[in-house]
Amino acid sequence: MTYPTRPAGAPTPPNPREPVPPGQAGSVAAPPPAPFVPSPPPASPPSAPPVPGIPPQGGPPVGVQDPAGAVPPPAAADVEAGAPQAKPRKERDPFFDNAKFLAILLVVVGHSLANLLNVPLAKGLYIFIYMFHMPLFIVITGYFSRNWTFAGGKARKLITNVGVPYVVFEFAYSIYDWLAGRNELEISLLNPYYLTWFLCALFLWRLSTPVWQQIRWPLAVAVLFSLLSYMSDLGGTFDIHRVIGLLPFYVLGLTLRPEHFELLKRPAARIAGFAVLAGGLGVAYLAMNRMTRSWIYWKNTHEQLGVDNLTGSAMRLGMFACAIVLVAAFLSVVPRKRHWFSKLGATTLYAYLLHGFVTRLLNFTGWWGADWMHTTPGVLAVMAGAVVVGTFLCSKPVVRCMSWALEPKLRWVFTPLRRPNTGR
Repeated sequence: MTYPTRPAGAPTPPNPREPVPPGQAGSVAAPPPAPFVPSPPPASPPSAPPVPGIPPQGGPPVGVQDPAGAVPPPAAADVEAGAPQAKPRKERDPFFDNAKFLAILLVVVGHSLANLLNVPLAKGLYIFIYMFHMPLFIVITGYFSRNWTFAGGKARKLITNVGVPYVVFEFAYSIYDWLAGRNELEISLLNPYYLTWFLCALFLWRLSTPVWQQIRWPLAVAVLFSLLSYMSDLGGTFDIHRVIGLLPFYVLGLTLRPEHFELLKRPAARIAGFAVLAGGLGVAYLAMNRMTRSWIYWKNTHEQLGVDNLTGSAMRLGMFACAIVLVAAFLSVVPRKRHWFSKLGATTLYAYLLHGFVTRLLNFTGWWGADWMHTTPGVLAVMAGAVVVGTFLCSKPVVRCMSWALEPKLRWVFTPLRRPNTGR
């Protein structure tokens, strides 16, 4: 039995499944086709168990989300053909979230102990915590600022997530203080109030990031600037002594790499970390009545502390060394795996800015004067309450209620992204 074929020389319609060779697009001539011979129907393949990574027959197309919410991985043919693949979303490292959550608890506990320093337990713990709790936060902040640039998206996020909260809480704390009994209302964006100094410092540190990334010895230069800043009175604008004095910890974070933190995750480092923290706590108890507590605030000049520049610089270098050792020891004992509190590490700024209203309220109402608080059991009870408050202020209900102030969108404030003018 024969089948009709196309007349010789008749153009063959293009096969949509075959790519057109380069240089032949639009060509109508084609080689004579071979006689059409029907192929036998394909035999049904035997049933086989599903192969991981390959969607079963009749399933959703590759890359399309199925009703269950899972997206099948791309087929091998698509990968070999160079088809564009969606970038997998990078998961948060629970190690750093755990570190930030535990660090913010230290901050809240430290501010609570500040009102109970007549109790030896509270005084020793207070000095110990203040020796490294803010350097710890600053080092982690610097580490996650390594890729910060003046790109439009990052600059806008700096404004909305740091600049705007600074303005909001500078007003909020000033008004709160005034309503609690101050005689006059004082609001100054140039003189950070209470906890807001960290937002001001963070804003300035982030702006300086591209500069430190271009310097050959950034940490040495930052330490030099820090030491020089305490040799003269720079005034209180922007709490500049803290901004420059604590700058080396931020620059240290910029210079760290993931492999440095891997060293702290070794079992031997954990054992050494517990030993160092225990030794640091003991040193704090020995030094609490032999040193001026103002050193740990990083805001007073050498003259205000009653020492000469040589002695003051040596003391600052010693405090830098102690703080770095304690930060490393603390990070070495931080849990590595994900826990129930890991997700709270992403919202520690809420606890930092909001817990001050609680501690100030207890101060304004005179609760800190209760006799039972100024005992060892009272100090332990206050510390437990501070942990509960700090944890609650990182929770979802608080984030939902206060995100308008700490993470405002404010898209209407910004203009469309502008490209640099090349002069053409």
